[in-house]
Amino acid sequence: MSEDGGAARVALVTGAARGIGRGIALRLARDGLDVAVNDVEANRGELEGVAGEIEKAGRRTAAVTADVSAPDEVESMVERVAGELGRLDVMVANAGIAQVIPLLELTPEDFDKMMAVNLRGVFLCYQAAARQMIQQGGGGKIIGAASIAAHKGFAMLGHYSATKFGVRALTQAAAQEWAEHGITVNAYCPGIVGTAMWELIDEQLGGYMGLKKGEALEQYSQLIALGRVEEPEDVAAFVSYLASEDSDYMTGQSVMIDGGIIFS
Repeated sequence: MSEDGGAARVALVTGAARGIGRGIALRLARDGLDVAVNDVEANRGELEGVAGEIEKAGRRTAAVTADVSAPDEVESMVERVAGELGRLDVMVANAGIAQVIPLLELTPEDFDKMMAVNLRGVFLCYQAAARQMIQQGGGGKIIGAASIAAHKGFAMLGHYSATKFGVRALTQAAAQEWAEHGITVNAYCPGIVGTAMWELIDEQLGGYMGLKKGEALEQYSQLIALGRVEEPEDVAAFVSYLASEDSDYMTGQSVMIDGGIIFS
């Protein structure tokens, strides 16, 4: 139940076993939403740990393992969440991967894998969530994971940047198509976040740049105007706004929350 005695709104956060996804899931639970969480089977243990934290916060939850790049799995995931928790009001398509590699070394297999998770995965989650929200009525909030790389392509992250530009375009198109149903569609664009993903980027960049562990992260962090590496909670606070009624008049936007790296 919500604080006013009505039924709690229900959110689903993909890629929620760790990092930004975990931060978002826990923040939405603190905001009073019931929060289902998703990740791949390999991360089941961590995912169930996050679900346990949500339950300790007094909210209902469901831990659903699924590959967001697989249409049948995404459809089943949304059906299960709506079935167990009653409905779906907020979809956060957060799941994503990263890889540092020069374009001249990039293989078609590398490219296709990045597209499958970061772009097709967001599309499938957007689509399945919209179908559920339209069916149940009452509108909804669809939120996607973009990046500062959705506003500027980055060297050594070419295919990653391409997926994020794609999320930005998809978000704009979906916002226009689903506005008549009361559904808003927006994306968040983090910068350099202190997560396992950025540890991987640091390691891979260091290999190409001849730097030791942590040195690439330190070098790139100097670009941040606010002078510190972003935390998952910084991103989660903005997603909290996107998931709330305060953002009801905002749609089709991919907003940078990066501490001041990219200005547009």
